[in-house]
Amino acid sequence: MVLNAKKINIATVYKHLSMKKSLIIAIAVLLGAAAVASAQPKAIGVRLGWLTNQVSYEHYLGGPNFIEAEVGLHGFNGFSVSGLYNFVFAEPQWSPRGEWAWYAGPGLSLGYIDYRNKESENPNYNFMFGLVGQVGLEYTFWFPLQLSVDLRPFVGYCDGFYRDGIGFGFIPQFSVRYHF
Repeated sequence: MVLNAKKINIATVYKHLSMKKSLIIAIAVLLGAAAVASAQPKAIGVRLGWLTNQVSYEHYLGGPNFIEAEVGLHGFNGFSVSGLYNFVFAEPQWSPRGEWAWYAGPGLSLGYIDYRNKESENPNYNFMFGLVGQVGLEYTFWFPLQLSVDLRPFVGYCDGFYRDGIGFGFIPQFSVRYHF
């Protein structure tokens, strides 16, 4: 009886083992990141402002600072997506229960708006892109409710904003969120 023995290449074996180790390490890092992210406080709710209605999501980053993502209606005939990074710069102790926080941060916004001129009834969809800022005050109750008011300056470009060009504004907003 003759055995058909294959040559075992040490480099190939080492390569397969290191690929398996890399995969295991990558999976462990992803699971660890997911566990840390799920342990951080979050809030989801609505943001209402001058001609803006948005769904808002906040995710805290291990400290007082947080990222905020929003999707919503811009005016009566547009859609926008925004993302901000907010720095909490003061946490006054104004009440024995709950938490107050002053925050500010930069972000980006993009979307489209339908501006129709008076002469035409045809839709005129226009792309918009801009830089946004935010300064606000929020209160998180001892039960899972969060209220906030803020002022959001916007500077950006809109293709067709009454005419092509730069648009700007200050948008006061009020938010109600479920904090978990």
